[in-house]
Amino acid sequence: MMASSKAASLVDVTETSDAYDELTNAEDEDAEFGGREARQRLERKLLRKIDLRMSILIVIYILNYMDRNNIGAARLRGLETDLGLEGQEFATLLSILYVGYMIMQVPSNMFLNHLGKPSIYLPTCMVIWGIISILTGITKNFVSALLTRFFLGFIEAAFFPGALFLLSKWYKRSELGTRIALLYCGNIISNAFGALMASGILDGMDGKLGQAAWRWLFYIEGSLTIFVALCAMFILPDFPSTTHWLSEEERRLAMRRMQEDAGVRDEGETEEGGHSVGLRLALRDWKVWWMALAMTSITVALSFNAYFPTLSATMGFNPTVTLLLCAPPFVFAAIVTYLVSRHSDATGERFYHTTIPFLIGIVGFVIAVCTMSTPARYVSL
Repeated sequence: MMASSKAASLVDVTETSDAYDELTNAEDEDAEFGGREARQRLERKLLRKIDLRMSILIVIYILNYMDRNNIGAARLRGLETDLGLEGQEFATLLSILYVGYMIMQVPSNMFLNHLGKPSIYLPTCMVIWGIISILTGITKNFVSALLTRFFLGFIEAAFFPGALFLLSKWYKRSELGTRIALLYCGNIISNAFGALMASGILDGMDGKLGQAAWRWLFYIEGSLTIFVALCAMFILPDFPSTTHWLSEEERRLAMRRMQEDAGVRDEGETEEGGHSVGLRLALRDWKVWWMALAMTSITVALSFNAYFPTLSATMGFNPTVTLLLCAPPFVFAAIVTYLVSRHSDATGERFYHTTIPFLIGIVGFVIAVCTMSTPARYVSL
């Protein structure tokens, strides 16, 4: 009994000693920031600063989707007739964008990884796709529209993977879920805000300077994209080790946070061979392929977004009301996206937070297929 008691006491002392050593080590690591409490205050300040600047990514994503989906609204005001589209040519214009998108995504992120200047690269791509969007407004036939749509997808492909990569350089895994959801809200809001903006442009600009309303839609939204891109060059950060507007203490903390979270030191991610090694690791990881398959399924299921104005038009309303009706479902979706992701980050649970919304989405598709009731079809959207 005495031997057992001594052994238990020894274990308790050892565990207490280990806990004390861990606490001491943590305090030693925080000493350069003035201790644990000072580090926590500095970390909150750093996150507020980064969150504020990263918020422009939401605006960029809104414009990213508006510039690719405004063709659906343009269809309601004569695009097909003016371009002489026949048969499946409009569907081809929608699909060809994603051919360019698929080709460019991986090479774009590898180049961004090598360049190490997202504050320059992403806005530059944005300026180019804004110009291409404007050029869509001057197309005269199917072939010219096909070319602008292909290159629009080719250049737009730089943004979303690049934005995710940039977020991953600043936020810990426990912080990423909510931030990515907020970014994705830009996609959702674009469908709502884009419909409202398109409604105003298509109603107010028809015939101005001898141009059809749908052409003005591309001119105005493309110009807005270029303006926001020029602003983004002065707002977006680069990587923690290369961002000039951080104080030295904030820079060290930003790098320390990512080192602690991932177990590696950030050196700007521009070292020779780093990007090619990362690509090989990704290609060998079966989980990446599984997630790619899942994302493909989701994207196919959501492909109706491009036809949303057309689907709304089948309810029998005029074009203006049709575009206005496009907004509420996406506003609701943005709110749900934020709340679900926030709760997922708070609880650390991912599986049910992912699958339950999908099941609800399946119910929506079933309702849309099984009824011709206008209220039920609208709710299903």
